[in-house]
Amino acid sequence: MYNYKRLNDIIGWMLFLVALVVYVLTVEETASFWDCGEFIAVSYKLEVPHPPGAPFFLMVGRMFSFLAGGDTELVAFWINMVSVVSSAFTILFLFWTTTLLARKLMSIKKGEEQLWQTLSIIGAGAIAALAYTFSDSFWFSATEAEVYGMSSFFTAFVFWAILKWETIEDEKLANRWIILIAYMMGLSIGVHLLNLVTIPALGLIYYFKKFPKTNVWGIIATLFVSGVILLVINYIIIPGLPTIAGSFEILFVNTFGLPFGSGIIFFAIIFIGAVVYGTIYSQKVSNEYLNLAMLGLIFILIGYGSYATIVIRSNFNPPIDENNPENIISVVSYLKREQYGSRPLLYGQYFTAEVVDQKKGAPIYRKGEDKYLISDYRMSYEFDPSQKTILPRAWSNSPQHAEIYRDYMDLKPGEVPSFADNMSYMFRYQIGHMYMRYFLWNFAGRESDIQDAGVLTPVDAFEEVPKHLKENKARNNYWMLPLILGLVGLFYHYQKDPKSFASVALLFFLTGIALVLYLNSPPREPRERDYIYAGSYYVFAIWIGFGMLALSQLFHKFIANRITAASLAIAIALAVPTVMAAEGWNDHDRSNRYFSVDSAKNFLASCAPNAILFTGGDNDTFPLWYVQEVEGFRTDVRVIVLSYFNTDWYIEQMTKQVNKSEPLPISFSEEAYRQGGPNDYVVYREFPNIKGAIPLNTYLNLIKNNEEDLRISSEFGSYNIVPSKTIFMKVDTADIKSRNLVPENKQEFLVNRMDFKLKRNGIEKNTLMLLDIINTNNWERPIYFNNTSLQGIGIDVNPYVVQEGTAYRLLPVKSPNREVEFVDTDKMFTNMTENFFWRELNNPNVYYNEDYRNFVLNHRASFNTLSEALLREGNTDKAREAVLANLDLMPDQGIPFDYTTAQTVDILFRVNETEKAVAIAELLGDRSIEMLQYFVDNKASDFYEIQRQWAILIGVSQTLNQYGQNDLAQKYSEALQKYREKIQYMDLRR
Repeated sequence: MYNYKRLNDIIGWMLFLVALVVYVLTVEETASFWDCGEFIAVSYKLEVPHPPGAPFFLMVGRMFSFLAGGDTELVAFWINMVSVVSSAFTILFLFWTTTLLARKLMSIKKGEEQLWQTLSIIGAGAIAALAYTFSDSFWFSATEAEVYGMSSFFTAFVFWAILKWETIEDEKLANRWIILIAYMMGLSIGVHLLNLVTIPALGLIYYFKKFPKTNVWGIIATLFVSGVILLVINYIIIPGLPTIAGSFEILFVNTFGLPFGSGIIFFAIIFIGAVVYGTIYSQKVSNEYLNLAMLGLIFILIGYGSYATIVIRSNFNPPIDENNPENIISVVSYLKREQYGSRPLLYGQYFTAEVVDQKKGAPIYRKGEDKYLISDYRMSYEFDPSQKTILPRAWSNSPQHAEIYRDYMDLKPGEVPSFADNMSYMFRYQIGHMYMRYFLWNFAGRESDIQDAGVLTPVDAFEEVPKHLKENKARNNYWMLPLILGLVGLFYHYQKDPKSFASVALLFFLTGIALVLYLNSPPREPRERDYIYAGSYYVFAIWIGFGMLALSQLFHKFIANRITAASLAIAIALAVPTVMAAEGWNDHDRSNRYFSVDSAKNFLASCAPNAILFTGGDNDTFPLWYVQEVEGFRTDVRVIVLSYFNTDWYIEQMTKQVNKSEPLPISFSEEAYRQGGPNDYVVYREFPNIKGAIPLNTYLNLIKNNEEDLRISSEFGSYNIVPSKTIFMKVDTADIKSRNLVPENKQEFLVNRMDFKLKRNGIEKNTLMLLDIINTNNWERPIYFNNTSLQGIGIDVNPYVVQEGTAYRLLPVKSPNREVEFVDTDKMFTNMTENFFWRELNNPNVYYNEDYRNFVLNHRASFNTLSEALLREGNTDKAREAVLANLDLMPDQGIPFDYTTAQTVDILFRVNETEKAVAIAELLGDRSIEMLQYFVDNKASDFYEIQRQWAILIGVSQTLNQYGQNDLAQKYSEALQKYREKIQYMDLRR
């Protein structure tokens, strides 16, 4: 005699173990790129990450970090395990969700399950769970320290919990499940807000149980109430309560003259009193719904209480303390993600709209000595009303975005889009490219891991593709089997139980297309965003499970024995997750992948002791934070994120000691760099009596002394200006020589004056602070830039930087030739061959996605730069050693050669490695021809990839011709001519 409940529990936990083992075997062993390095660092020391934070995730991560046993190199693995375990639990609850829905679908009462029914239900749950286990986007998030694995767990749990609630007849017991759901949603706020979008779907399930006789108006009312609950949590509870508390605080402190915190205490007493009174009142009047609402609110607030750790830790000023949310005013800004700006949702401007007015909005406060001071005002922009529309989708006026909008809408320069153009863009790009493409990646197939890669269909399996694409490990073809089975299950679900289908379909919509509409993303994101929509893939996995039920029913028409029919359906349906696992394993296996961390260490290893290193953005900063905060590597180097350096809270943090790094040499007062002050953006204004360059020291002193002649006023305040586009700094060359700051072979390039030219018609605060550091530092601490920060700063320092690895050092020497990099060959050679880290880059079995390959590309380019510099110095032997190290450490078998390798070929010829040069040139050339032919045959429009292959072919052809390899040179020259004619007629979209 079998027990359905026991079997359901056992199989569920077995699938949990399957998912757990899969994710453990494929988990990243260290900190991967993007936000993972930051999350691991802030979890390890409970610091403050980027808004709006993820405090509950951090606390769980901190607990998991203890399992490292003090070994800092294991910390990342164990915090990655938070996602592994969370994702395995997601699979568990997905299985139980599917079996609950399947029981309802088959109208089976508790305890009356027949063997064939049990087999069908368990089979459907297992197929759904395994399909989601091996789905592309979910598997990706399950193996790294990001919030999406844990967020998926909360989504799976609350949806399972509402289905459990639906099966319980005792109202008192059932309401406990509603309260549990409220608590879990409160906790999920401390991870990610995606879980909140499940509320309308949960509301439908609640309505269908409470009101068996349903009607359209009842459904509309339910969706309205559910929407109100969602809005209350998302806009009133999360940012609203702190905002109201902040208003009380300003009133009590600024108006009533009471101490800091008095307004918050008063609001807390009033609010808690109101909640307690409402709960007691609901019991007195025996109002079940009011009582349930009050208890739900309390438990949401208890879960939401994890955010207290953000404020507590910020007040301790940890090394990573983004936005410094240590008082109620800054917490509100943190929760609202104000630093990221806003996007129009229901009504707004087209990307072509001109700003016609600028209005001063609500004041922005900061904490003073005895009251809150107004530091700035929120600005609102009025756009040309003739270029506004409902549902503005093409709204960003960024030049890069505008170009893509015009491509998708087929607009001519200067042409204004119509509403039809706007909707076309929404369906073609936002829904088509940024959702349906992702959806089909998971259930049909994926061309590659190259950004903007398309969908792979069964037809594509028989297409001849270049070896370079064919061997891309992320080229996964599922033969559309998951998609077909899921669509079968979707229609089967609708046919069997329309009410249940409505709830599940609503969840599918809310976690998919509705999110697309709400986020209203601009085109060309920095990376693919498929992980955002994993909730909709979770729902589709349920339908894949139901597809197995449909097969079982179909087979029963031909096979009398229901057990046999169900068994056959399970056996066939198992092909779906089997194919997904087989195709996806090699590109989801992150074993032995370390270069995210190694490249960060290489940045730091490029720097001299006690250095200052400027970085540009997330992907080249967060891994550095990880290696410093967790592994304790080179904590003497102060890393400055250029984009953050525009904010007063970040500048203030740079004036303090962090780990082994001393405070930065900043001479500006807090008043001079505060937000909303006169130096947020220093505009260029020509002065009639000032000709040529101005001295840096004098200019900075005038600004710090609030010199009236350097200020202009507007209705929004007064601002400083810069009266010249060139600022110079004098150099004490005798002092520089006495301190041996300049290498011996660079002494001839020492200058007594450095001219910094403005790149634009003004200076942002980050560049102004850089100038202050350069001036105040007086060459005491080495100053370095990575490539992105070098391009991002508002002044041109390129003539005065010397490359010493993957970082560039600012020195009072001027490059004699701006066409080539200025290199300290001794330091760079030592750094790259002795101090850098290159783990597993020569291992062909390790999977490196595009982010990793791009960082390898940068390192290959640095080796080329070093080799070229050595050749210019006449040091052929050392140049040969460098170029061979390049090939040995980063071979084609580990990371396929890229366009930097075309330059490597030239260097190989020059160091008399002719055989290697010809072999690599032929490999590159033939590969490019194959790729270009593929693009031409398929009328592909990948502008960037075509451009890369074109550059390789040109480089190889010219190099071979230069060194007398005439036959090969002619072959590639003819190919260039052939494809030049074909490509120029192609529609190349950027």
